[in-house]
Amino acid sequence: MNDIVINYGIFLEKEKQLSKNTLESYKRDIRQYISYLDNNNVSNLSETNKTTVITYLIHLQNVGKAVSTISRSIASIRCFYQFLMANKVVEQDPTIKLNTPKSKKKLPSILTLNEVDMLLRQPEDQTPKGIRDKAMLELLYATGIRVSELIALRMTDVNLELGYINCSTGTKERIIPIGSMALRATVRYINNARESFIKSQEEQYLFLNVHGAKLTRQGFWKIVKAYTKNLNITTPITPHTLRHSFATHLIQNGADLKSVQEMLGHSDISTTQIYTHLSQNKIKDVYNKTHPRA
Repeated sequence: MNDIVINYGIFLEKEKQLSKNTLESYKRDIRQYISYLDNNNVSNLSETNKTTVITYLIHLQNVGKAVSTISRSIASIRCFYQFLMANKVVEQDPTIKLNTPKSKKKLPSILTLNEVDMLLRQPEDQTPKGIRDKAMLELLYATGIRVSELIALRMTDVNLELGYINCSTGTKERIIPIGSMALRATVRYINNARESFIKSQEEQYLFLNVHGAKLTRQGFWKIVKAYTKNLNITTPITPHTLRHSFATHLIQNGADLKSVQEMLGHSDISTTQIYTHLSQNKIKDVYNKTHPRA
């Protein structure tokens, strides 16, 4: 079955327009499914049926996997069987009419405008590190890009003259404008601080660590954690919080959902609609606190 899994991975990379993270998740899900089959003495995929898949999903539940993980596993397995049918490895798709478990959507944490300002003022912008960190935080909030997209930015992805970044996710590209404050912070970093991190003149990544290499997600998370430690903010702050705040603040100030969807890079507008709910909750909260007869 190993050859089939390898060919499936090639199929996903070439035929499916998936982000890098989603692609890796799909491949990992199938490797785990195949491992489960091996452990249960199922040596041929043609021997599997709907009961096999359901039993596997019960196994995931029993080992404590989250509903969201199980839902994604169903999507991964369904895609896998469609591939198997197209290549005549199996005759039937056991995932047909297989229900996806419903999970209660948890609204993401967002910051108020004042809290965003408090966070963005944390970096000591008199040092190369502080100037770099200030530029990264400003750019995250100004564009709403993911941390993985931020650290993957190259010098050629930033147009300082016209004020936008070119952000790539998988095979998709999107152009996102940079606000004036983020643009100013980015220009200052490039002109006055980036040179301090460069170890090789051939390095093309925009944001570099102290070793002159591309920053990692873990490295950036440590940076955010350090700056939020002393803030008097009860809202949990993660690197993704600025992305959520970016989208919510846009909608609260009248941005249309389609534009926000395009800037965030969501393939499905229903994913973006969660920020409408956040905005409505904020309006309701303001009403309850201020209306004399609320």
